[in-house]
Amino acid sequence: MRRVMVGALTVLLAMPVPALAQNEGAAEIIVTAQRRASEDYAPTMPAVGLRRSADFAVQEVTISGDTRDAERRASEIYEMVRGAILAAPAHGIVLAYGSSVLTKLTLDNYRALALAKDNRPDSSKIMFLAKARLGAGTDLRDAQARITSYIKTVTPVGRAQIETSDDLTLSVVAPDQYRGAIIDAVSKDARAVAAQVGDGYGVQIDGLNQPVEWARAGLGEVLLYIPYRLTILPRK
Repeated sequence: MRRVMVGALTVLLAMPVPALAQNEGAAEIIVTAQRRASEDYAPTMPAVGLRRSADFAVQEVTISGDTRDAERRASEIYEMVRGAILAAPAHGIVLAYGSSVLTKLTLDNYRALALAKDNRPDSSKIMFLAKARLGAGTDLRDAQARITSYIKTVTPVGRAQIETSDDLTLSVVAPDQYRGAIIDAVSKDARAVAAQVGDGYGVQIDGLNQPVEWARAGLGEVLLYIPYRLTILPRK
């Protein structure tokens, strides 16, 4: 693990990020309680990160149908998905799919959505996501109202119907773009700590080569951070 020692006048170094993390960090991601649950990941967040507004409020949407004939049922559901895509722009809604990394749902790819069994006999469903942008005067309540209003305008096809499911969540576009700002915040804090402990000590930072992580920090807000460790050491 590479390390950085900082004192009152030293410069904090940014370290390279693994290519895989860079690719994921350049996409739009869903924000949950924590980014991952790998065996070597400690859920404890560091003291310093970047708190900011999420880019989108995200609502899970289900289109289901129970027409007896399976082929006709699938046709009705997919046709209603198509109608949902066409109706979205007029309401400022963007459709997407994905459980962690989001992909925009379009007329070119909606047929790739998997048709799954619903909880009733002879019924099927397709699930995707409706997004409303946050910021510029739009808070979480406004976003929810916009998504709800949009859902009501999607025209039913046959016996297919549309409804929302689950609670609103959040998404952030390209979290790695905030890496520099996070490191700046860590650097500022480390310098303050180094100044407080005195000339006989320095501050060591480990882990700045790790990917940017994210967690929900409140209504409409996320915390972006790097899981670094800060250690106070005596100077030699």
